[in-house]
Parts: sequence; C-alpha cells; structure tokens
Amino acid sequence: MHKKDFSFELIAQNNNARLGKIFTSRGNIDTPAFMPVGTQGTVKGIFTDDILKTGSQIILGNTYHLLLRPGVNILNKFNGLHNFMNWQKPILTDSGGYQIMSLSKLNKIDKDVGAIFTSHLDGKKIILSPEKSIQVQKAINSDIIMVLDECPKLTKDKKILSKAIDVSTDWASRCKVEFGFNKSKALFAIAQGGLDKELRIESIKRLIEIDFDGYALGGLAVGETQNEMFQILNEVTKYLPINKPRYLMGVGTPSDILGAVNEGIDIFDCVLPTRSGRTGLAFTWQGKLNLKNTKYKNDKSALDINCEIRSLNKYSKSYLNHLVKTNEMMASMLISLHNINFYQEFMNEIRKNIKSGTFAAFYKKYIDYFN
Repeated sequence: MHKKDFSFELIAQNNNARLGKIFTSRGNIDTPAFMPVGTQGTVKGIFTDDILKTGSQIILGNTYHLLLRPGVNILNKFNGLHNFMNWQKPILTDSGGYQIMSLSKLNKIDKDVGAIFTSHLDGKKIILSPEKSIQVQKAINSDIIMVLDECPKLTKDKKILSKAIDVSTDWASRCKVEFGFNKSKALFAIAQGGLDKELRIESIKRLIEIDFDGYALGGLAVGETQNEMFQILNEVTKYLPINKPRYLMGVGTPSDILGAVNEGIDIFDCVLPTRSGRTGLAFTWQGKLNLKNTKYKNDKSALDINCEIRSLNKYSKSYLNHLVKTNEMMASMLISLHNINFYQEFMNEIRKNIKSGTFAAFYKKYIDYFN
C-alpha cells in the first residue's frame, strides 16, 4: 500500500546496519537501496521495463543535465520526467551540486547567486541558483529533491572545506524556503566536510537545525581510499537522525556499498554498473569478470543462469566475449542489464541478512570480493 505522504520507517538494525522502508506516493523503497543512474532520463543502454524487472524501486536523474536537455518547457508538457521516460516509480534528482565539482572549469561559485555555468553544449551562460535548482526539480516532478550544494574536490585544506560547508548550509536553507510545504515530496540536505571528522559533524548539526526529510553525505568517493571513506562514515553517521534516511552519494562498488551499509547508510547510487557494462566488465557472485579476456572465448556458461530478463541466462560468456571484441552495442546492453540486476540481487541479500541477524557473516564473506 502506497502512502500519499513521504515517510521513512526503520524496521530493524543489525549492529549499525539498518533495514528500512521509504514510503512515497509513487511506490515504496526497501532500504538499503541502490538507485540506477538515469542522468539524462535514461539508464544507459537499458529499457525502462527491464529496469523495473531487476527489482529497482527508484532511479536517479540529474538537474543540471535535464535543465539543458530536454529543458523545463518539455518536461512541463509531460508533467515531469516520469511520463517523459515512461517510469512511474519514484525518482530522486541530484541538484547539480556534483557538476559544480566535475565541471569546475566551466563554472564559478557566487554564494549569493549560485553556480554560474558555461554550458558544455553550446557555451551559453547558465545560472543555477538554489532556487532555480529546486524549480527545475519540481518541473522534473522528483519524488526526492536534493538541495544545491558545493561539493569540493578531495582536499585536506580546512579553509576550502569550511567555505563549502558555509555555502552549502546557506544554499540548503534557501532550498528549503523554495521547496515550501509538500508532504508528498521529500527534500534531502547534503553534508560536506571531506575527510575531516569535526567539519563533517559541524555540517551535519547545522543542517539538522534547519530540518530536512533525509540527509546525504556528499564529497566522498572523490579519490579517497575505501578505508578512508569507511573511517569517516564510522565517525559521523552516529550524528545523523535515526528516523530519517541516510544517502551516500555516488557510491559505488559492491564492497563500497557493503562497507557503507555496515556503517548505517541506507541509499546509494552509482554509474558503475552501466559504465562497467559498456567496457565489458561484469559483476557476479563469483566476483568481477572482464569479458574482454580471451579466457572466455570458449566459455559456454551464462553470466547468471537464473536471470531470465531478456533471456540473459541463455547468452554464453563466449558470445558476450565475441560481442565485446567486435564492439557490438548489444554487449553494452546485455552486460549493463546483467550488472543492474546483480546489484539489485546484492541489495536484496543485504536486506535479508540484516533482517535475519546474519549481516556480519555476509559482510565478512563479500567485503573484499569485488576490489
């Protein structure tokens, strides 16, 4: 049963690992959850119906890219991205904050104005203010809206990290005003602070004072080691509200996810399953398989004998090796679909093990499996 109002229920805990459920007007999301990334209104190379068949309950879109193409006017004609891309389950949208970092050569930050971009498509000037980011996400009709934040590159410079926290907190406050009152949608804040424990805690506390529906940790998975990421999660997640969803942005490998679940994170997104699929890399219960490798040339076994989506269980590793070697687009499509399906199987097993109290053993078995 769907609830009209956004809410979160914490169902069980196994040490720090949390089992929960997010309720939205478009469907419920079992947590820990993985969101396939559909930056421009498509999870690359995969049909929307097939994403649904993998058990994915929510996908991610991107404010900056959707603002450029197709643009707000077209999105408004379809009453949002759900109808435009034929996906009727929940959508979370990244606010554009990540692009402030990834496209740093094309933008500058003005705390009072926002991020001023030079479009990477046609060179036009684009001002993405906190208010504009929320307006665009409302046009996308996102179910979970992210505040606009400044996401600094990996650094130990406290001045840079403190400035990003100041800017992000100010923008978060402005985003909340622009978001207004809407019980059916959620607004998530984004804490910054790099690998500095005290700054992270400061950022979290300042955002909690403003009060949001969920809390994300940004500025991780930007070049630090996995152990550094796990360490900062271990130190700061205890300061996040127990009764609100926790989202680690842009993460990651199955072992990244497993380690972060172990520290109390609920939601993840990453381009890795589809990006890896486009290079012939498959994630399986036997670890990572590079299907470009000649050793698969005569391998008649399937990647996953149990996956019937698009008859994936009928394609041999030999055939996939051939598709990769001949640069056929079908290779990207089949391996990407396999990877998304595997990620959702992996999340389902994580949830089962938290529920049954066996998560510690599952964690120990798989934490180093995919590195």
